[in-house]
Amino acid sequence: MTTSTTAADLADGELVRQALAGVQQAYREIVRRYQQPVFSLMMHMVRERTVAEDVTQEAFVKAFAALRSYDSTRKFSSWLFKIAHNHAIDQLRRTRPDLVSLEASAEAEAWPADIASPEEIAERQELADAMRTALNRLRLEYREALILRYQEGLSQQEIADVMGITEGTAKTYLHRGRKALAAEMTARGWGGRV
Repeated sequence: MTTSTTAADLADGELVRQALAGVQQAYREIVRRYQQPVFSLMMHMVRERTVAEDVTQEAFVKAFAALRSYDSTRKFSSWLFKIAHNHAIDQLRRTRPDLVSLEASAEAEAWPADIASPEEIAERQELADAMRTALNRLRLEYREALILRYQEGLSQQEIADVMGITEGTAKTYLHRGRKALAAEMTARGWGGRV
């Protein structure tokens, strides 16, 4: 890296190239850039903070070990999410969690602090809690597709790549997920307010 260019200024493909060349700053920037999005996805999948932290860390270790297999013509975040997704699925198969920790789920994402009044803060927190609870009641496939689309901004094709499904199946998961989420929110009294 030149003195005028920092790792934060580089595109993902260049960071990968530099990381493969042994530049430690490139590794650190990849982690800095993607740690929170991967962790957030893991929280929604495994629903327990300590497990999500472990799975996130292990996913980065696996990704760095497989970095040479990254195809620079594809989106890096999709490749990384695919590795994290597969690792989380493996973890879920091993542990089969059956209880949802609402406290851990609440840590998955925070609402902005710039809300005008205490009433709005309370209503937004209520909505966030209802949304988390509703999301957690969805099938894992629907929940993951919705998070990848609306939180991480992935396209249907990228979601399909991450989840190892066809684009048509991703579209179906998104459609059914939105429908199921709307039904869950309506059942919680948020039908006309969301």
